[in-house]
Amino acid sequence: MKTREEIVENWLYRYTGVRAEEMGKYILLTNFNQYVNLFAQKFGSIVQGSDRVMPTSTHENISIINFGMGSANAATIMDLLSCVKPKAVLFLGKCGGLKKINRLGDLILPIAAIRGEGTSNDYFPPEVPALPAFNLQKAVSTNIRNHNLDYWTGTIYTTNRRVWEHDNDFKEYLKKIRVMGIDMETATIFSVGFYNGIPAGALLLVSDQPMISTGVKTEESDKLVSQNFVNMHLEIGIGSLKELINHGLTVKHLKFHYEDL
Repeated sequence: MKTREEIVENWLYRYTGVRAEEMGKYILLTNFNQYVNLFAQKFGSIVQGSDRVMPTSTHENISIINFGMGSANAATIMDLLSCVKPKAVLFLGKCGGLKKINRLGDLILPIAAIRGEGTSNDYFPPEVPALPAFNLQKAVSTNIRNHNLDYWTGTIYTTNRRVWEHDNDFKEYLKKIRVMGIDMETATIFSVGFYNGIPAGALLLVSDQPMISTGVKTEESDKLVSQNFVNMHLEIGIGSLKELINHGLTVKHLKFHYEDL
């Protein structure tokens, strides 16, 4: 394999067990098998790649992929999806809520992400902002309201550092930059999506409150969030992509390559 195209097409199947032509053009991304299994149960679809690193399920033109955790995996799946040429990719992630107003189960619809993870520096200079596809976020906003729910918006800080909750200096930094939440994937998905010409967005579920010692995620607290809020999170994601499909809406409204500018 000599070309990038040959590599990503081969590796998409190697990682997911699904070939590019079998993948839906509308993609949901997750970090957890629970989302993939719930999707498969809802539509009676099969889970492919259970023996691989990125299990997947597809119904009609929507596929859901558990790409794992962290910015390196986020960059990998966005590179691999370049051979699919998706019309929209929506990340359904969990995040830490950093404001006192945040509660477990709240939804955050990011307007931007800060690239604190480092991975995206291999794709763009540090000063290039990580932004979602606006029309995709608009469709998600509409679908949240259709469920009679509301959401927070703002900026997400994406870090490559998993264990930081003990670091008071880092917490003071997060307060200073006034971010709404923190995760390990959003900025990478936005940036690498842009690099690959893939419209990408995110809807994040507040799963912990890491700025206070009693809010740091535990197995018990995460299980509670999964039981009470994950199904709703997934339903909104599916509904948002269906809205795009049913109304023939396009979210790719930007020119992606330097030579086009």
